[in-house]
Amino acid sequence: MKQRGFSLIELVVTMAVLALVLFATAPSIGAWLDNSRIRNAAESLQIGLQTARSEAVGRNQSISFYLVSLADPGVMDNSCALSASSGSWVVSAASPDTHCANAPSTSVAPKIVLKRAVGDGGGKVKVSGLQADGTTGGTTVTFNGFGRVVNADPIARIDITGPNDGAAYRNLQVRITSAGAIRMCDPHVPADSTDPRKC
Repeated sequence: MKQRGFSLIELVVTMAVLALVLFATAPSIGAWLDNSRIRNAAESLQIGLQTARSEAVGRNQSISFYLVSLADPGVMDNSCALSASSGSWVVSAASPDTHCANAPSTSVAPKIVLKRAVGDGGGKVKVSGLQADGTTGGTTVTFNGFGRVVNADPIARIDITGPNDGAAYRNLQVRITSAGAIRMCDPHVPADSTDPRKC
């Protein structure tokens, strides 16, 4: 009777080949995961900004988008504080500072509409909310009933970058114009390009 199965030599050779393949692809898998986190964080921020603008227009009242830092990036609790360097955000009628755990409400301050912790898929990324000068940090952008930006020193741009300096990531930006237009763009695309992803 003929025996079936793998010999020890076949098993060792298969394991060696698998180890070489994993060793060769590990760096690209890590970069791919970081780029996915950058994309997730950028899309989350864009959704928050669009929600703030559409709620302001729908309610015909000022609604703001706030960047907030959290003690635990995955938990929206009352440890939150306004921060230009966090990917967590709150859409509300008033500042959510120390009130981020409040449930959404149209009557209880700060009248939260929607909130998202950066740990919900966009963790380990670096986020910088910037005013129109491109260097001063910004934490808030407020939209009025016409969908226009009305607060002093609003966020004009949010940069989303990877966790390690010097690494080649597909970094993204979310830009907000004074007229209230919100778009995600790729800062690596040349400005003179016809590519619609350019900033």
